Amino acid sequence: MKFMTSNEKVRSAADIVAAAWSVVLSYGTDRVDPAVPRAAHRHPSLRVLWPMVSHGVLYLSRCTRYPWSRDIPTAFRQGGGGYQVRRQPDHALLGVVDTLEEAYALIATSLPDGCGPAIDGTAGDLPSCAGLGREAQANGS
Repeated sequence: MKFMTSNEKVRSAADIVAAAWSVVLSYGTDRVDPAVPRAAHRHPSLRVLWPMVSHGVLYLSRCTRYPWSRDIPTAFRQGGGGYQVRRQPDHALLGVVDTLEEAYALIATSLPDGCGPAIDGTAGDLPSCAGLGREAQANGS
């Protein structure tokens, strides 16, 4: 049995994330407006997160396997123009902006504490997902 070093695991997760971005960036308008993943991919802190598209919306996760983390804010296009940036666990509205660039800049500055590159695992493998670690500490758990 071969054991991987932590550097090999990081590289492996990074390769998985890079491959996922390659796929998402190749999507046509039938899946997502191609400008959406391109705007997110421009931010180094977002580029290391796992991308996925559902119903024309780009979601990002701190892990590569289901169930994914749900603690990365998401940009939702508004009917009248512009974007709402929301955080999923508490449905908090972080802001309403005019452009994709502003939406992903806001997301990049609103990442959870300690958010780093996505891990090759599930949300359960993260030390703290959606702030649950901080809440548990505050409650004395």
